[in-house]
Amino acid sequence: MKYKELEKFLYQSEETYRAEYQKRKDAETSVHIDFAIGRNRAFFVQSSEVIELMYKILRCDKEVLSLCSMLPEIAKIQYQRKCLIDEIVLTNNIEGVHSSRKEIGDALELLEERSSKRTGRRRFEGIVSKYRKLTLEEALPLDTCQDIRDIYDELVLDEVVLENKQNAPDGKYFRKDSASVYSKTGEMLHTGVDTEEKIIESMEKLLAFLKDDSIDSIYRICLFHYMFEYIHPFYDGNGRLGRFIMSYSISRELQPLLAYRLSETIKENIGSYYKAFKTCNESRNLGDVTPFLIMMLSMISKAEEELKTSLSSKLTLLDRYSELAAKKYPYIDSELLFVLIQASLFSETGISIKDLVGCLGITYQTLTKRLKTVREKNLLVEKKQGRQKYYELDISLLDKNMI
Repeated sequence: MKYKELEKFLYQSEETYRAEYQKRKDAETSVHIDFAIGRNRAFFVQSSEVIELMYKILRCDKEVLSLCSMLPEIAKIQYQRKCLIDEIVLTNNIEGVHSSRKEIGDALELLEERSSKRTGRRRFEGIVSKYRKLTLEEALPLDTCQDIRDIYDELVLDEVVLENKQNAPDGKYFRKDSASVYSKTGEMLHTGVDTEEKIIESMEKLLAFLKDDSIDSIYRICLFHYMFEYIHPFYDGNGRLGRFIMSYSISRELQPLLAYRLSETIKENIGSYYKAFKTCNESRNLGDVTPFLIMMLSMISKAEEELKTSLSSKLTLLDRYSELAAKKYPYIDSELLFVLIQASLFSETGISIKDLVGCLGITYQTLTKRLKTVREKNLLVEKKQGRQKYYELDISLLDKNMI
């Protein structure tokens, strides 16, 4: 049964509304959180809809894991990189921050090329660096207010200051003054927790909640996101920081690639995302955060399904084009063609000479000779990004030249 927003019971009668609230609050499936939404203590109900969504997520995650295990290593690395760029561009876009795919790709390249002479910090390097930790599966401390501030400083502080110096944090960890969220039309949507003292108190409770093993980890991650945005600890950058923490936490519980799909799903369903925030912020909702939990679980489920569809489709195409290439061009090195096809299907810009040499285990001279054969058949697509050249196969020609 679809979970009904609590305030809708007011349309029936005040008595019905109060009775429904009491029933939900006292239910055995209700979980109470040491966190205040206005004057009410937060709680959620593990309803049939919540449990069904969790089951769908876990079942789909197993299928995604199976598909990922079929990916060749090069394809997996390239797909991670492409999804990482997608995620950063979209999480910025949700906040109205313009970042091109090239800017994010350049920042990622700078981080990856440790031996390069270029040492200057590039725009968006902070957010790229943090999201890259998800790929590397590095642990990130989320224990204290200082941890939150450290992540903020690396992730978005440079961009926040670039946009407006006055939005830099002015407290010990967070903001000192009040801050509100406005719609594009100027309507005030929400005012964050006032005074840094209360922000710190709320954040400490929230961080304790994130570690409460008595509650399912996915539920905690979803509701942490809501309560973090409710606190609104900084003047600016809260949305980007909140989505990063959610992505990081999800990557520790489910298939890591899923963490790079969340902002895309949120962007596609932005109306539902903001509506759930508004519903749970409403005083007549009396602290019931179940609507937000259901919305966020639905987003995760959709992201999982889309990831599964994408991987399945790309694996099918990889098999298809590999067979076509082998039939049409048996005299061209099959291993090289296979890697170039992977670059066409899974990468953002193709594969570099350096990576081609590394994965094929051959010299630069040998690779140059083999690429020449591919180029002579007009199959080689060459792109340049910065000082680096990238290659992929023109798979459209394989379709045209089917046997």
